[in-house]
Amino acid sequence: MTILFYIASFFAIIATIKMIIGTNAIHALLYLITSLLSVSVVFFILGAPFVAALEVIIYAGAIMVLFVFVIMMLNLGKEGVKEEHELFNKKVLIGPSIISLALLFEMIYILMHQSMLPVTFNEIPPDAVGKLLFTKYILVIELAAFLLISGIIGAYHLGEKGKVVHHRFLQKENL
Repeated sequence: MTILFYIASFFAIIATIKMIIGTNAIHALLYLITSLLSVSVVFFILGAPFVAALEVIIYAGAIMVLFVFVIMMLNLGKEGVKEEHELFNKKVLIGPSIISLALLFEMIYILMHQSMLPVTFNEIPPDAVGKLLFTKYILVIELAAFLLISGIIGAYHLGEKGKVVHHRFLQKENL
């Protein structure tokens, strides 16, 4: 079971890296789905089948469909890809790379110098998860919903074409 955990973790890390550095939005979306499915396998191996099912249903299912709709709504085409390549600068990767390496070294240090506690498997019913999410962690749920809505609004504004004024009193020539 341990080897399956490491295999799923390896695929999750590789798929996430490919998703981040990918230039094609659809390929990045497929890598994100692969990453989320690998994380769900990790949750299942760790003894959380309900969280694994939620990962597949909510993230790999519903949110990925939402991303597909946003990509279709943007309809960037070849011009959008060319603009995206012009905006992308290699210097942008320096900050996040340093932070990621620092976090990686911190995680390795913690794993090497921490005494491992035995993992206990407690079965938690779905109603207890729901009660906990909507009582103690309601602020986190609301913040996640706010981030999703702001992402949708941002994608809409990015994809919005230039507005054409059809009324003669609103045209610039008459102002």
